[in-house]
Amino acid sequence: MELVTVDDIRAAARRISTEIVRTPLLPASWGDADRPLWIKPENLQPIGAFKIRGAFNALGRLDPAVRSRGVVAYSSGNHAQAVAYAAAAYGVAAHIVMPEETPAVKVEATRRHGANVVLCGAGQRERVASDLVESTGGVLVPPFDHPDIIAGQGTIGLEIAEDLADVATVLVPVSGGGLASGIGTAIRALCPQAKVFGVEPELAADTAEGLARGERVDWPVAQRNRTIADGLRSTPSALTFAHLQQVLDGVITVSEDEIRSAVAELADRAHLVAEPSGAVALAGYRKGGTSAGATVIVLSGGNVEPLLLREILGAHVPSAG
Repeated sequence: MELVTVDDIRAAARRISTEIVRTPLLPASWGDADRPLWIKPENLQPIGAFKIRGAFNALGRLDPAVRSRGVVAYSSGNHAQAVAYAAAAYGVAAHIVMPEETPAVKVEATRRHGANVVLCGAGQRERVASDLVESTGGVLVPPFDHPDIIAGQGTIGLEIAEDLADVATVLVPVSGGGLASGIGTAIRALCPQAKVFGVEPELAADTAEGLARGERVDWPVAQRNRTIADGLRSTPSALTFAHLQQVLDGVITVSEDEIRSAVAELADRAHLVAEPSGAVALAGYRKGGTSAGATVIVLSGGNVEPLLLREILGAHVPSAG
């Protein structure tokens, strides 16, 4: 199986440079003294999440005649918005399949970008998307299982390496694995001294189990859907799992309470809105167990339901100072 290279990621960076925000590394003075903390705030992207990078790279790589037929995607939310946004920029139709349990804020945002949203039952999105490809003639843009998606997400790793060459640890949310595959590939090539850890919910820890066993495992959808981190309910593909085996030093699993605390901490201390899926890297940092030295956490997205955010913040006691 051919894996994505740092040259693929560099090409993606050139391709998408005018379409995305090059997010800064924000220093967090309230981090641990022996592990200086930096935040990569991908919630500042136009659609509120990192997925825009892979979407623009994938659409940009399509032959114009193929792209003109429109695109199809399936997603729990952020990839849906990213493909809808990129399709609108290219002036082509987008048909997006989303699970019925997707937070309304993500469904509504996808529709605002002009996409045709098709809701489906749990575990049915791939089948429904396949039907749409057949009926519309559009091309499928998968959420993580494609080299162009992985390369696009990997541009985050390029930026981290450029801004903090002596980074010691990078913590990345992991679900389908496209983000961690891309970032890990870039960091391995450019900052070989750094450790790269995936972070995932305990309630959807199929990546941690799979890497420990040396083979992919596929937890039932209902089991993965228990976590509050709705963007981390996918399982790696054969392609992303092969990358993760090469680029991750390990996976840190975090509890639902730890995820909620991380959402509140980012709002309280960093003044950043993070969805639960986007906050898991901070939860992993708080869990400890990583080496001393500069640590970057990837805040992957901020598309959280307002009611859920109010609930989390209402239950949180702000820290002093």
